[in-house]
This record gives sequence, structure tokens and C-alpha cells, in this order.
Amino acid sequence: MTEAHVDVNYELLQEDDGLPVKAWIQGVPVEPGAKRQLKNIAQLPFVHGWVAAMPDCHIGKGATIGSVIPTTKAIIPAAVGVDLGCGMMACRTSLSASDLPNNLKELRSNIEAAVPHGRTSGGRRGGKNRDKGAWGNLPGAVENSWMTLKDDFDRICAKHGAIKNTNNVHHLGTLGTGNHFIEVCLDQDQRVWFMLHSGSRGVGNRIGSYFIEKAKKDMGEHIQNLPEKDLAYFEEGTQHFADYVEAVGWAQRFARENREVMMRAVLKAAKKTKGIKPFVVDEQAVNCHHNYVQKEHHYGADVWVTRKGAVRAGVGELGIIPGSMGAKSFIVRGKGNPESFCSCSHGAGRAMSRTEAKKRFTLDDHRQATKDVECRKDKDVIDETPAAYKDIDAVMHAQRDLVEVVHTLRQVVCVKG
Repeated sequence: MTEAHVDVNYELLQEDDGLPVKAWIQGVPVEPGAKRQLKNIAQLPFVHGWVAAMPDCHIGKGATIGSVIPTTKAIIPAAVGVDLGCGMMACRTSLSASDLPNNLKELRSNIEAAVPHGRTSGGRRGGKNRDKGAWGNLPGAVENSWMTLKDDFDRICAKHGAIKNTNNVHHLGTLGTGNHFIEVCLDQDQRVWFMLHSGSRGVGNRIGSYFIEKAKKDMGEHIQNLPEKDLAYFEEGTQHFADYVEAVGWAQRFARENREVMMRAVLKAAKKTKGIKPFVVDEQAVNCHHNYVQKEHHYGADVWVTRKGAVRAGVGELGIIPGSMGAKSFIVRGKGNPESFCSCSHGAGRAMSRTEAKKRFTLDDHRQATKDVECRKDKDVIDETPAAYKDIDAVMHAQRDLVEVVHTLRQVVCVKG
């Protein structure tokens, strides 16, 4: 990896009994609880140098969402979390804004029909048939993708049977719930992009939850010495460490493949929409994780880097930083800033909890905020309304030394899980 030397723009959060926290939060509000979590992580003896915090950081379970945690010979499963491999995919097409129909409702409906999403039975491919035989009623493309994952998964389940679940295969190619989404966007040149956000679905949650509990149990009475019990960790060289690395690596592969399968379905749905002429994808697709762990080399050492709500932004590497529903999003190129361990934010970051958003905003507020977007405008998505998130422009300004903007996108269609 090449590490570039660029100007830095971070604030230094320091604890007397811990390592520094370098936080790119200038001009962006961060709640005290998130800062406290960051400082707790920096107290751990195996952290390599410091903890980096991105401008979208906010309080999370186990570790702050929007944090970058480099560790030597140890991994904290709860810091990696349970939405293993969650991330973004985007591709630009040969279409321009003028090639889209005036009414985008059919395009949204076709995408919703093509990609199972949400909490209803439609969110699990196969519905009532999902337990029939080995595959149920899986589409051929999904079965083909699963076959590239199946053998490794079977080997992991042979050691850890609690991970196995009949829904795992049926979640491949499905969006999920919460802040997962599919969007049609226009860039600064009025070119049409398709973009989506999802991860490893139920199987990632199962793997993450299983190993989080394993780490807590393995630490036994020593867990009392940690700043928080959710910071329980595996030490490199132990069997559970090796098993975790294998399982989380598989889940991250599943997540990447899941986005690929969905994107193919989205493009197919768009091509059959009335009024949209034939088109091709004319720019290399970006497919990046923002919730994962992998081994990298930083400051003279091979370390495990946990990005919990952060995107790798090495020199020249492309990433995606989405804004909120109805706000701008960005395709970015990394500057390889070594101080952030070559990372940037994964989005705008929540400004408040989902519960608070539902109390604070009305349906009329949401409709006004998304008036230019073809999307759901009902009470069940108020917690995802744009005002529930931080100002994406402030977030981008705070990390101007981490990335440069390549494309600025605005949503015209949004499908929420």
C-alpha cells in the first residue's frame, strides 16, 4: 500500500490512560456518548497507534459507528458488528436524465418487484417455498452465486452448527430493512446511476452474534477489566480467532456477492421499464464494504483494521459516501491519508435515534423533504427522513483531506427496505 502525505484536518481526543483518538469532526456535531466510546476503545492495549473517527460517527453497540480501529494480534467481534460486509455498490449508465420517463413510479415498482426487500414475506426470496428442497424456488442467477459460496459455508457450519439456517441461501439477492436502499440517481452531468446499500443479511447477523458471545465467554472473568463488556476480543493464535476470521471473511464475500446479484436484478428491471431505451453500464462499478475487518499494513506493521461504518480510501481507490434519503451522495477517490489509516466516512451519519426521529418529524415534514424523489412517503419511513441525518455537506468538508469528490449524485428514485 502506498501512503500519501497530505494535510490533516482532525481534532485530537486524548485520554490520560489511553491512546489518542484522531477525529475528523470539525464542524460536525458528535454526541458525548460516541466520544466516550471512542476513548474506551483507545484504552485497549492492542490498539495500533490510535483510533480514527470519521465525521459521520455516532454511538453504536460495541463500538462507535464511524470508527477505524487498527489492532495488533486481536480482533473485537462486537466492533465489527453483525451487519458483516455491509456496504455500497454503484454504477453509471449510458442514460441521461432526458432518457428517463417523466413519471418514475413504474421504474420504482419494477425495482421493488425485482429485489425482495422489507420485513414482509417479500423480503425473503422464496416466501413460503423457501424451505423446499436444497434451493426452494431460487432464480438461477441466485443459485449460481450461492454455489460459489456454499462449500466454504458448509465447512464453517460443520464446526459451528449454530450458524446454519435455512434462510441463508434465500437471503442472497435481497435488500433487507432499515437504512438499506436502492436508488436511481443523476450526477453533475445529468448521467443516470444505479446505487444500492446492503450487506450479508441474516447470515451475517447470525455469524456476528455467535462470535460476539463466544468472545465474551472466552474472556471469562477477565471481561471485568474491559471498559465495556462489548469490547471482548479474540487473541490471534487461538482457535476461535482463526474460526472468526474465516467466518467473517466468508460473510464479507456473501455481502459483496449479494450486492452484485441485486444490481443485476435492478438493471434488468430498469431495462424492461416502459419509456427507457436500451442502455449499457459505461463506467466500472464501485462495490465497497463499510462494515468489515481485514489485515493491512500501516506504520510499519501488519494489523487488523476494523472499519465500523467507514470506507477504505487508499490512494486512487474509489468509494461511495451516500447522503440521506433525498440528499446528495458522492462517488469519491481516496487520498490515502495515513492518519486515518486510509479511510473515510460511510455516509452522513445519524443525527438522532430512530425513536427520536419518529417523535420529532411528521409525515408532512417527510413529504416535503423528499418532494423531488419517487419514494415511499408513509409513516414507516419517517425514521429515515433526511433531517434525521447529519448535514452531508458538513461531513464532506470535514474529511476534505481524506477524499476528493469524483461525482455528485442526487436521488430521483429511492426504494427503502
